[in-house]
Amino acid sequence: MTPAVQLRTGEEPYPGYRLRRLIGRGGFAEVWAAQTADGRPVALKFLPAGNRRAISREVRALQVVQNLHHPNLVRVERIWCHLGYIVVAMELADGSLQDVRDVFRKDFGTPVNAELVCQFLRQAAAAIDFLNLPCSEDGERRAAIHHGDVKPSNLLLFGDTVKLADFGLASLKAAHAIWQTPAGTLAYAAPEVYQGRVSDRTDQFALAVTYCELRGGRLPFPNAPPGFRRHYVPPPPDLTMLTAREVPVIARALSPMPADRWPSCTEMMDRLSQVVG
Repeated sequence: MTPAVQLRTGEEPYPGYRLRRLIGRGGFAEVWAAQTADGRPVALKFLPAGNRRAISREVRALQVVQNLHHPNLVRVERIWCHLGYIVVAMELADGSLQDVRDVFRKDFGTPVNAELVCQFLRQAAAAIDFLNLPCSEDGERRAAIHHGDVKPSNLLLFGDTVKLADFGLASLKAAHAIWQTPAGTLAYAAPEVYQGRVSDRTDQFALAVTYCELRGGRLPFPNAPPGFRRHYVPPPPDLTMLTAREVPVIARALSPMPADRWPSCTEMMDRLSQVVG
C-alpha cells in the first residue's frame, strides 16, 4: 500500500480538481476546498488508505448514500484513489451548525435561539428519518441506514439549508435493531450504543443531544466516560438549559429505552416547534 503523501494547495489529486485550502482535519481524515476545471467549488475528503477497516466501512456506506437522493443529504459526486488516499468529492458547504454555535457564543454571548435551532434541526430530522426507514429507490427496496454520528459538526449549511454529512460510521439495518461494535462520538451516543446495539431511534438520541447543545450551550450528559464501557448507564439528563415546555419533549427523546422515544425525529421536532413558537 502506497503511504499517503502530504497534500498541498494547488495540487490536482484528480484531473480537473485543484486544491484551494484546507478546511479541517479530524479523526484520520482531511477535508479540502477545491475547484473543478469549470470553476465550481467542491469539497474533497482524503482518507488515508492504510486504515483498511475504517476505509472499507466508509466507502461501502458512501456507495450506498451516493445513490440516494434527498434535499437534506450531502451529495457525493465521486470516489477514487490517489497516492495512498481514498478521496471523496462532495458539494462544498458554507459551514456547519458547530460554526453557528460558535458564532452565537462569540458575537452574542448566548446559545442559538430556539426558533433558529428548530428551523435547522427540522431539516436534519427529515434526513435522519429518510435514512432510518426502509424505502424503495428506483424501484428497488433498500435497507434502513443508521448514521451513527449525528452532531453539530456533521450538520452542514448550504445557505439556509442543512444537510447531513460524514457517513463513516453509517451501517445498514436489515432488522429493527442490530448488534455492532460500539462506535461514534461518546457525548452523543445513546445508551444502547454502549451495549453494541443500534435501532431506528438511536440517531434520534444524538439529535436530541445536539438540540441541547445548540439551544442551551452545553451537553445534557457532561461526564461521559472516556471510552465505550459495555455496562455504562448514563445518569438522568441535565436539561436545566431548556425551558419548562421544551424539557418533556427532549426528555422523551433521551429515554434510555429506544421504544420510549418519539416515533420519528420529525415528530420530535414538530413538537419542539410548537412549544417554542
